[in-house]
Amino acid sequence: MAGENLINPAVAANAYSSNQNVGIKGTTNKDDSVSFSDFLEGRARESIETMREGEKLSGQAVTGEADLTDVVEAVTAAELTLETVVAMRDRLVSAFQEIMRMPI
Repeated sequence: MAGENLINPAVAANAYSSNQNVGIKGTTNKDDSVSFSDFLEGRARESIETMREGEKLSGQAVTGEADLTDVVEAVTAAELTLETVVAMRDRLVSAFQEIMRMPI
C-alpha cells in the first residue's frame, strides 16, 4: 500500500519538462516564455477538446462506427480530464477563500 502513493519519476520528469516554458511575459529569457494565464487557457482548450473527442467517439459507438478500444480510451481520457478540471476548480476556490480570510 505504501508504494501506491509514490510518484513515478518518469511522469514527474515529463511534467517538469513540459512546464519549463511557463513564465512571465516580458522577461528577457531567450526561450519563448508563456504567461500563467496563457498556460491555463491552453490547458482549458485541451480539456475541452478531450471532452469533445470522448463525446464524439461515444456517439459513434452507439451507431457502431467506432472501435470499442478507441471509445474506451477516449472516454477514460475524458473522465480523467474532468476529474482534473474539478480538482483544479476546487483548489482555486479554496485559494480564493483563503485570500478572503486574510486580514487587511
